[in-house]
Order: sequence, then structure tokens, then C-alpha cells
Amino acid sequence: MKKIGVLTSGGDAPGMNAAIRAVVRKAIFNNIEVYGIKNGFQGLIEGNIEKMDIGSVGDIIQRGGTILHSARCKEFKTDEGQNKGIEQMKKHGIEGLIVIGGDGSFRGAVKLTEKGYPCIGIPGTIDNDIAGTDFTIGFDTALNTVIEAIDKVRDTASSHERTFIIEVMGRNAGDLALWAGLADGAESILIPEKKDELHDVVERLKRGQERGKKHSIIVLAEGVDNGFNYAEKIKETADLETRVTVLGHLQRGGSPTASDRVLASRLGAEAVDLLLDGKAGKIAGIQNNQLVNHDISEILQKKHTIDLNMYQLSKELSI
Repeated sequence: MKKIGVLTSGGDAPGMNAAIRAVVRKAIFNNIEVYGIKNGFQGLIEGNIEKMDIGSVGDIIQRGGTILHSARCKEFKTDEGQNKGIEQMKKHGIEGLIVIGGDGSFRGAVKLTEKGYPCIGIPGTIDNDIAGTDFTIGFDTALNTVIEAIDKVRDTASSHERTFIIEVMGRNAGDLALWAGLADGAESILIPEKKDELHDVVERLKRGQERGKKHSIIVLAEGVDNGFNYAEKIKETADLETRVTVLGHLQRGGSPTASDRVLASRLGAEAVDLLLDGKAGKIAGIQNNQLVNHDISEILQKKHTIDLNMYQLSKELSI
């Protein structure tokens, strides 16, 4: 293999640039040419492809987002779109592709692998919702962003003696809410994997008020409900006023943490090694701090799981 491509797809995540850097420099170290594909699979179809060198990835390890940009591409879900992408790779002599993104991006990688173009996936998503890896690139940075925001909201909650609902991202995974809620001592953590009954949340709020507690924090994963909807339910059920903060895309930005930079560097280099070893249709991940790889097709069929022991701990500590 003499030429490989790399692209980022789906939602951006802090640390993607560090992964791109690792792919490019590891490949060049092994005398392989690297081509950056801009705007994800859409860019692959359109031939938005440029050769990269060491200078292409200089001074990017600390930057959030992705220098290759990202876009969602419905056309690539079709055979016609996939074939257009293959033609562009043939045109540039690209023999293997590294895809940095989430489960939607990996489905595209599987299709290309099935059609004879080996792909390796690198999990990059703040949601941490990919099976087969303990952590995804971007999760730790997003987590710290959420924690910092909750710290600031708690100052206001304390000053005005109010209850705040903090809505965080995560799609159908509760990792961001659970980790942030536990780290910030939230009174209630609401996640899709273990839904609390509304009356349980209300009872915790009332118990706190009875013992003189003047403010509370509820961390709500977006996969459970909309923050404003949930606030209205609390109002209707218990006549308790709450304030809502939706952190939104703030969680995706920012300079990646040391943890995300190291993880991205390790996974990026591992992805290149997997291609050089003749592997295809694999996802590079980390488990128990050891690099692992799994078949993407198998990973896509598995459901991401959350550590419910952490959830139970949060209950015990928020009495």
C-alpha cells in the first residue's frame, strides 16, 4: 500500500485534528503518501482531495474542530454515491481509507470495504456512544466543557436559590450527563439508559428543601427529554419553578484535553498500522488502556452500554 486517504465525517469532536496529524505523520514515517479528503464523504464524491505532507498538519494538535471539515452526505448512502467515491479514489491512486467519526460514518466505511476498498474507522464523537472502545475522541474535552458550565450555573443557582435543569448532548447515550453529573454533585441525573420517574425527581427536590437546601442541579441527557419540556412537567406536577440551560453545540468546541490528544494520537497511528497489516473493515479503539480493534460491522450491531455502577453511586451521593 503506497497511498491512503483520511477524512472526518459527521459531527466534529475535539481531538479530530490530533488524529489527522497522527495518521499523516505515521504514514509518512512509513513512506506512504496521504491524501486529505475535505467535507467527509461529500468531498470524496466531489473529488475534494489534496495530498498532505508533514507541514499540512503542523500546529493543529491543539486545535478543536477538524481542518478537513465535515459534512453529512445522503448521497453516499446509495450505491451510486459510493461508486462515485470509489472512482475518485481510483483517480488519485488511494488504496485504503481512514474514516474518523461516529456510527453513521462507519456505515460508509463498511460499504467501501465490501466493495474492495479497505477502510479503518477511528471513533470520534463527543457522545462516547460507540461499542468496542472505552472512550471516543472528543468525549473527555466535551465532558470538561460541561463540568465548567455546570460549575458556573451552580454559582447562579446558589445566589438566587433556584433549581436549574442543565440539558447536555449525547444523542441516545447518557455518558456525558452521567459523568458530568457525578463530577459536579448533581442532585438528579437523567439518562436514557436508566430513566428516573418524574415523581422520584420531585421527591428529591422536596427532601432537599425540607432540610434547608436552597438550590439544586438536574443534569438532563437530551435522549431523555427536552429541558424546557421537563421543566414544565415539574411545574405541573409539583408547582416548583426551575430554570433551564441548554448547553448545545458549545460542548463540541474548544481545544482538546491532554487525554483526547493522546487518545487521538494513539488511535490515528494504530489505524495506519492496521491498514499496513492488511486489515480492513476494522475500528481502532481502546479498552483498559490497551489498543484494540474490532470488525466495524459487528460493532454497529452492538449497543453501547453505560456503567450503571456510576449511576447508582450518583444516587447514593445525592441523598
